[in-house]
Amino acid sequence: MANVIWGLATSHVPSIGAAMDNGKTEDPYWKPLFDGYAPARKWMAEHPPDVAVIVYNDHANAIGMDLVPTFAIGTADSYDVADEGWGRRQVPPVVGAPQLSEHLVRELVDSSFDIATANRLDVDHGLTVPLSVYCSEPGEAWPCTVVPVLVNVIQSPQPTAARCYEFGKAIGQAIRSFPQDSKVAVFGTGGMSHQLAGARAGLINEQFDRWFLKKIENDPEALAALTREDYVREAGTEGIEMIMWLVMRGAMSTNISRVHDAYHVPASNTAAALALFDDLGDRPETAT
Repeated sequence: MANVIWGLATSHVPSIGAAMDNGKTEDPYWKPLFDGYAPARKWMAEHPPDVAVIVYNDHANAIGMDLVPTFAIGTADSYDVADEGWGRRQVPPVVGAPQLSEHLVRELVDSSFDIATANRLDVDHGLTVPLSVYCSEPGEAWPCTVVPVLVNVIQSPQPTAARCYEFGKAIGQAIRSFPQDSKVAVFGTGGMSHQLAGARAGLINEQFDRWFLKKIENDPEALAALTREDYVREAGTEGIEMIMWLVMRGAMSTNISRVHDAYHVPASNTAAALALFDDLGDRPETAT
């Protein structure tokens, strides 16, 4: 049987990928951010998954605004890296896990989630930057296969935080029912607080972000109870991406341990964070 072994919540700011791609991680502006990633990267390298289920949003690169599914899952054998207008990132293409993807689609539909199936998909920074946060130097290939899980956080009405949390629970149950032995990591991406346009452009709410980072571990129900309006008011129009962290949290068991977290302001004009959790499942909790 497959098992969720850890969960990673991380910002997917495109300039984070650009800093890695262009050798700027030791620059004074970027060094504090990447220093904060270091303990998590070390731990993840010591606990490699076979598959990463990456919950993210496309930024109108593969999915146009004419047709935006609430939830979608990629089922392809591989995924090319999207050209977002300045050339493709020089990272490897993403290798899929189609058997697990198809299992998730079937199980989620049977659990009353209406899933769009993406048989072909180019993946943008929403997915590739979190992969780079996990593995900064993949070489010719990423160290695990990937199931892309897309959530609409772009076009109103987005799914509620409560629905995302329940979606995550259903994903976790579906992973654990997959008959092949497989170690699975679940990524929740996006956020933290930021707003890119409008009268509040540049908004960062550190108090809300730190409260969210605390609650995601032991009280995700408090985060699931927040409305769309709550997230936009407190975290900005793009801060609503944080509902994707709840998909990751829902997929994990109730027995988790925080490995590491980091919070940095700003990365570009965004509050950036990382939170890594070990899924202990039936194991007794131990110090990490």
